[in-house]
Amino acid sequence: MNETMLCVVGRVATRPVYRETASGPAARFRVAVTARYWDREKSAWADGHTNFFTVWANRQLATNAAASLSVGEPVIVQGRLKVRTEAREGQPGWMSADIDAVAIGHDLARGTTAFRRAPRPEQPASPDHPEPNWETTPGNSPPSGEQNTQRPPEHVAVT
Repeated sequence: MNETMLCVVGRVATRPVYRETASGPAARFRVAVTARYWDREKSAWADGHTNFFTVWANRQLATNAAASLSVGEPVIVQGRLKVRTEAREGQPGWMSADIDAVAIGHDLARGTTAFRRAPRPEQPASPDHPEPNWETTPGNSPPSGEQNTQRPPEHVAVT
């Protein structure tokens, strides 16, 4: 709650740095967002100020971002804005704007991409469990060898 969610459209400015941490995979990269505007005097589009954001991704998003993104590619990043102020090299008041990413994708308005599902790690096979008999109540089980073929009761919403 009370978090600043934003969506930025820009270009990957640095190669994603991938790390395996104790809490799972993490990746970070910088994205450059340049405002463009129509210059009436020149009758042409012009570039405005460029903002740089550090994007942080975790877990599967980090793995996929590190494998998918290259410098210069157009991206869309959605996430929570985190603005930090700290002292660096003896200078107080140094600020950085970070985005804790929820979603990252290529900007298809500027090119094409090919989506591939990431392989999931193999899950250990679970032993076969028979379908539970939903109609059986404790102490009222059907005789052995008999199957209950009735359907479970449907839930009906009353308005």
